[in-house]
Amino acid sequence: MHLDQNKYRLEGGVDPLALADKYGCPLYIYETAVMKSQFDRLSRAFALPSLKINYACKALNNISVLRFFKSLGSGLDTVSIEEVRIGLLAGFTPSEIIYTPNCVSIDEISEAVSLGVKVNIDNLSILEQFGELYPSYPVCIRINPHILAGGNTKISVGHIDSKFGISFHQTPHIHRIVKTNGMKVEGIHMHTGSDILDIDVFLQGAEILFQVASEFKDLAYIDFGSGFKVPYKEEDIETDIEELGEKITSRFTRFCKDYGRNLTLMFEPGKFLVSQAGIFLVRVNVVKQTTSTVFAGVDSGLNHLIRPMLYDAYHKIVNISKTEGRSRIYTVVGYICETDTFGVNRKMTEIHEGDILAFYNAGAYCYTMSSNYNSRFRPAEVLVHEGKDYLIRHRETLEDLLKTQIALDIFQTDDDQQSSK
Repeated sequence: MHLDQNKYRLEGGVDPLALADKYGCPLYIYETAVMKSQFDRLSRAFALPSLKINYACKALNNISVLRFFKSLGSGLDTVSIEEVRIGLLAGFTPSEIIYTPNCVSIDEISEAVSLGVKVNIDNLSILEQFGELYPSYPVCIRINPHILAGGNTKISVGHIDSKFGISFHQTPHIHRIVKTNGMKVEGIHMHTGSDILDIDVFLQGAEILFQVASEFKDLAYIDFGSGFKVPYKEEDIETDIEELGEKITSRFTRFCKDYGRNLTLMFEPGKFLVSQAGIFLVRVNVVKQTTSTVFAGVDSGLNHLIRPMLYDAYHKIVNISKTEGRSRIYTVVGYICETDTFGVNRKMTEIHEGDILAFYNAGAYCYTMSSNYNSRFRPAEVLVHEGKDYLIRHRETLEDLLKTQIALDIFQTDDDQQSSK
């Protein structure tokens, strides 16, 4: 989300403070202009005759956001049968959806087959079961290239100790299963999952994938996943998409020439497309000074944005209620009844109770990882498109919190029964 630093306006002139007044806080706001800019940037970086970008909807799964990416020509990357069904409701055709689960039962995968989507399998046991049940159904195979391209270890999924993918050392076993069952392999896939800092390391993984792919003669696509790093703070390092695009495009073109025909190059970005498109607005409940710290306590917590506590993730925080004046140092904390810290020793314009703070990079893995911890309601979501704001998710209510619960009456006392008469 590219806020104007002087006036704190969104692109198109939309005032986030006006949205806070209109929809209340806490509030997630997403901007389609930023999503499109990122989508177009990625598309331009890979100058190939057949490129398919599949939006990884686990990053931000609101159905209106999915419909927007559909309008851009995106496919959809899903990791659960529920995401598959939401994608179909959003208007994606089965052929536009790739389903890449992990540690799910063969029953869920069978449901994906019944819906007709692309299936990506990442372990030998399921591959063997799939081959026995659906030998003629085209399948993609997820390879673990054993690389660490950078980033937090909790989100790195392409290394040797990861639960994801089939080791490239187990390729002979893959071939035995495929040949024995007469399976059709249509795609080869990898996903580092990490924030790619070292492009050369990623390219090493690509070489492994090309080697594996060369052993399958009926491929339609090769999927390089994602893991592109976005900036979270001033002068932060990010993946050089243009350099990566140039190098991958050149190498993929050579591979296709050696392979004998053009294949589709696929990517499945999530964070890269939506992280910078979102801000999260909170209202300051209290300013509390202790013997060592000045706390700004807000009307939200790890129940709405868990990344700082889970990943030690950095989110830039600004006081958009006050654009000028002296700065002070604050530790921004939430209202959850345990350690619940958003940012430590952050310098920003002086905060007063009632001020609105904006968290940057709140588009990816923020709302989707939210919860009802402490019985708190999850926030509303708003989409800003072409200068207009649209409510795309209502703020939860007590009714939402209770609608799946069953209140047993077997524990009533005699006094309770009398009072209910």
